[in-house]
Amino acid sequence: MSDPATLYVCTTCRSPDDAPDGPRGGARLLDALRAELAAHPAASLRIEPVECLSVCKRPCTVAVASADRWTYVYGDLDPVASARTILDGLARYAGTPDGIVPWRERPEAFRKGVVARIPPFPAADAG
Repeated sequence: MSDPATLYVCTTCRSPDDAPDGPRGGARLLDALRAELAAHPAASLRIEPVECLSVCKRPCTVAVASADRWTYVYGDLDPVASARTILDGLARYAGTPDGIVPWRERPEAFRKGVVARIPPFPAADAG
């Protein structure tokens, strides 16, 4: 993949078991993803925190986007245990020409947690 995929991580997601004064699940997921990526670098992936993906009923939530590929939003992710699963799923995403990973090849967390699939933004007309 020539353009890196960007993984947007909602840092305001609150897990049901989050302590009111402790770090939110989304922030913990971001930390877990950064640690996992540091241990297993992927040149074709950027991780960006975002304050809200508006999927509050399905925490923790991430979105993956890349030029000329479908964008996916996934929810119901464990804030710590799902980091490796997310990165494995994104490696499969990066290995496709359009971002569409066959259903059976997606990690179970992606099959069950998909919130939205958004088509690629159309290229500007050169004419």
